[in-house]
Amino acid sequence: MSPRPRATSDAHLLTATLNTVSRLGPTRMTLADVAREAGVSPATLVQRFGSKRGLLLALAASSNDGVSEQFAQIRATHPSPLAALEAVADCIAQVAVSPDVLSNSLAFLQIDLVDPDFHKHALTHSRAMRAEIKALLDEAIATGELAWCDTNRLARGVQVVLGGALLQWAIDRDGSAVNRLHEDLDTLIRPRHAFRERRRTQRKKVRRD
Repeated sequence: MSPRPRATSDAHLLTATLNTVSRLGPTRMTLADVAREAGVSPATLVQRFGSKRGLLLALAASSNDGVSEQFAQIRATHPSPLAALEAVADCIAQVAVSPDVLSNSLAFLQIDLVDPDFHKHALTHSRAMRAEIKALLDEAIATGELAWCDTNRLARGVQVVLGGALLQWAIDRDGSAVNRLHEDLDTLIRPRHAFRERRRTQRKKVRRD
């Protein structure tokens, strides 16, 4: 006899957890809050995840599972590697629909930095993101969109710019977060566009002639 299917999937419960964390932050959030968001009883959460810490750890782990899939979806709808990189910025900006929501995400980051179990997942996620960003930059060079560069270092720079832009936007509160991310990403990437490199090469050739 096959096992009886669960009425509520873990994915649904983790989505409800993410929504609750965004609204309340990981410290103020309770299992009862998540249960209301998910439409289940707190006992269901305890049965699946053991405790609030177990639930938050499961949420942290789930963020790693979706990185490759998310980038694959972006590539499917954005044939241009640099356009795909801009779409990545759009996704990252979703954690900053308001300064309050961003502050709740940063509260989770505080846990990531001090708790070894959470840090392990944060590090895995960061490395996965950097690898996917580097792959997009490598593709941009291969297709002629980007001039040759050290894509390992540039991918790290992209991560720094996108994360830092969110923080600075939350302080400045000037315009939208997504516009700030696009502007700062453009500041980093545009000087490396391949057509600029070709123009510089042509100017040098003219001066030599």
